[in-house]
Amino acid sequence: MLLLKTNYTEVIGIISFIFEDIMQLVNEKISLEILEDMSKKMFGGIVKAVVDIEKKIMVVDADMHVDQEFFLLENGSLQKNLWGINFHPAEKNKSFVEFDSMINLRPSQDNCSRGVDSPEIQKVILSIVNGLVKK
Repeated sequence: MLLLKTNYTEVIGIISFIFEDIMQLVNEKISLEILEDMSKKMFGGIVKAVVDIEKKIMVVDADMHVDQEFFLLENGSLQKNLWGINFHPAEKNKSFVEFDSMINLRPSQDNCSRGVDSPEIQKVILSIVNGLVKK
């Protein structure tokens, strides 16, 4: 059992290292131009992001929200504070942020959809995004 745990820890370290090479932790302003560049490599011109509503940070630029979620969990975030969104950098209006991710399915928090069902949490997410994305 201990050997398995040791191997698991080593694997987690490798995975975290790989994730750091393909995602970006955003705790200071990021420009819309950078998000636009990121969107060019994703189908549909989107940039996936996971926002930590407690720490007021987000991770961007990964193929899957679950990878970003894992990275944040490994770095001290709590599951209840993490919400998946998509940026549409080509959209300069309200549809710039899309509340849609499998990680948002959380019946234990009364969130029974891939969206963010709570208008209050949506407002917090938008406030964090507006503080971190320089338009």
